[in-house]
Amino acid sequence: MHRDKDRYLSIILISPSILAVLIFVYGFIAWSVRVSLSQWKGLNPDYTWAGLTNYINLFSDPRFLVDVRNTLIFTGVFVIGCILLGFILAVMLDQGLRGEGFFRSLFLFPMAISYIVTGVVWRWLMNPAEGDRLSGFNLLFSYLHLDFLINKWHTTETWGIAAIALAAIWQMSGYTMAIYLAGLRSIPDELREAARIDGASEFQIYRHIILPLLSPVTLSALIILGHMSLKVFDLIIAVAGKQLPLDVPAIYMWQTTFDGLFYGRGAAIGILLLVSVAILIIPYIRYTLRTEAQQ
Repeated sequence: MHRDKDRYLSIILISPSILAVLIFVYGFIAWSVRVSLSQWKGLNPDYTWAGLTNYINLFSDPRFLVDVRNTLIFTGVFVIGCILLGFILAVMLDQGLRGEGFFRSLFLFPMAISYIVTGVVWRWLMNPAEGDRLSGFNLLFSYLHLDFLINKWHTTETWGIAAIALAAIWQMSGYTMAIYLAGLRSIPDELREAARIDGASEFQIYRHIILPLLSPVTLSALIILGHMSLKVFDLIIAVAGKQLPLDVPAIYMWQTTFDGLFYGRGAAIGILLLVSVAILIIPYIRYTLRTEAQQ
């Protein structure tokens, strides 16, 4: 009797949260799906059935194709850069350096800054001005007589989005470092010592022992960074504003919905973003649950 009472009490306590999630998450997702299948354009709601027309039109829209290309470039540069830099920083801190706590906090500090602040600072650092108006990195390269490194950064055709990914790498590489450092600290020292006794070099230890054991950490970093890159919006707006060469689906969705009042197409872009994130995250969740069940 007492156990049943506790069960009912638990259900009552968590029911407001469950109801809020059902309404404000899944309910709004369902409503967005319905809007994406409608002809709604303008301030007055129009739920006239349009089927998959909005989705089909998107994949024949040159702007959306540019968005997809920019997202792929941004994701590739951002994810690879964060993983490489984060792993290198973690390996350096794992050597027992003096002042490790200070450096760990220093590397993690950018993560506490919003993308808007990061974008404003990096907009100045990546100022594409030339001649007497040099500033930021270009001015630094000029002082160091590295003029061949002076470039137009995010205003460069095609690869300008990769320059903005550098700001994201700066902000999130510390987080990746923390993940890898936790993984390195969880590996028993006995494994390394046994490998050294067998004559393995440090490079061989990292290649054949450390990296394979860190594969779950790398997978987690890929998933987290990957889903963040798919939703990038504020960083690009803060650095460069609304420019077609730097356009991504989130910016297109904002302009289509709130500037163009084409709610049907805006909802379709939002659903495609949701599906892309789900494709990335759901297999990882299933893998994690399966691993925990096996343990």
